[in-house]
Amino acid sequence: MTNEFPLLAKTFYGLEEVLAKELVNLGANNVAIQRRAVSFTGDKALMYRANLSLRTASRVLKPIATFKAKNADEVYDAVKEIDWEKFLTVKHTFSIDATVNSDDFRHSKFVAYRVKDAIADRFTESQGKRPSVRLTNPDLYINVHISHNECTISLDSSGESLHRRGYRNAQNEAPINEALAAGMILLAGWDGSCNFVDPMCGSGTFAIEAALIALNIPPCIYRKSFAFEKWSDFDRDLFDEIYNDDSAEREFKHKIYASDVSENAIRIATGNIKAAGLSKYIEIERAPISEFQTPEGKCLMVTNPPYGERILTDDLFGLYRTLGSILKHRFVGNDAWVISSHIECLQAIGMKPTDKIKLLNGSLECEYWHYEIFSGRRDDFVAEKKGDNRRNNANVEPETEA
Repeated sequence: MTNEFPLLAKTFYGLEEVLAKELVNLGANNVAIQRRAVSFTGDKALMYRANLSLRTASRVLKPIATFKAKNADEVYDAVKEIDWEKFLTVKHTFSIDATVNSDDFRHSKFVAYRVKDAIADRFTESQGKRPSVRLTNPDLYINVHISHNECTISLDSSGESLHRRGYRNAQNEAPINEALAAGMILLAGWDGSCNFVDPMCGSGTFAIEAALIALNIPPCIYRKSFAFEKWSDFDRDLFDEIYNDDSAEREFKHKIYASDVSENAIRIATGNIKAAGLSKYIEIERAPISEFQTPEGKCLMVTNPPYGERILTDDLFGLYRTLGSILKHRFVGNDAWVISSHIECLQAIGMKPTDKIKLLNGSLECEYWHYEIFSGRRDDFVAEKKGDNRRNNANVEPETEA
């Protein structure tokens, strides 16, 4: 399509495939997975929709120039040749964010400085004036990415990271990133077709993201602004039409249950849930994990226990052992997903996981373990599952040639 242009959605380690699936469902074309990012093509409407609707993206970039450079002076020369008058005037402000992964470029700040010089010098030489640099809330966010000797200059259409949804009024210690939380919930297969539980809910992020997914509400609907709203070609009518379109929202007939031992966490989570307008769908109470009781009906658990890194607990291994006991004796017939940066803690749960996924929670290398909770012997459960799969496959009619 002639109106389409290249775009790049940034994400977190381990969530690339989830983001790619989101983009395909959104209608993006030429979707390709990269390292902590997914490239795609789309028109202006898709770019607006991507910022509003992507649950696992941190930002959406619009590349405007790609070139090879061996040093900062070559970057300066190439950036100076870009037609910046299409995007900026001398009255505008801009900021530069640089990411460098190259032996030829040691300092990302110096690269950002040279890019700033190139833009300023271009305007000074042609107009006698230059746009100003502004670190907070500029008119234009410029992203510089250098991998080896390939440099990409992009306009950042998001501005503030998309994980900042806008519903979080306060946060507990060590809150999980909203986009990571949404990705974990999607990795767990959550679609709103059963109950959802988080017995160590902290500031309520899993519960809120699970509700947004179940109702199919765009996660960034609460944000005050996006960077593209300051672009010279911003189409207010088009964005308003996309923003106000609630035709894809759906009914949620089950319940989300959140609890935590901390009174402060419950107070914060309650405020965040209320700010998101989701109190109708989420039941929250103060209770230790030892008092957890499984709600009636099918349930999916996703939880982020303390790691002992930033939130200290008297008996960390005891907490995970208690969680394991609760799962084995009170959560039979359901699935649970648990993340931790300490493998020893996950092992203390005392059950063999069905899946293990490597993720990064901030700077912490974590593993995300999936437990299928069954009664009786594991060998019997596995054999029965294999039998179910064989029966399901036998019921599928083989494809025949036309």
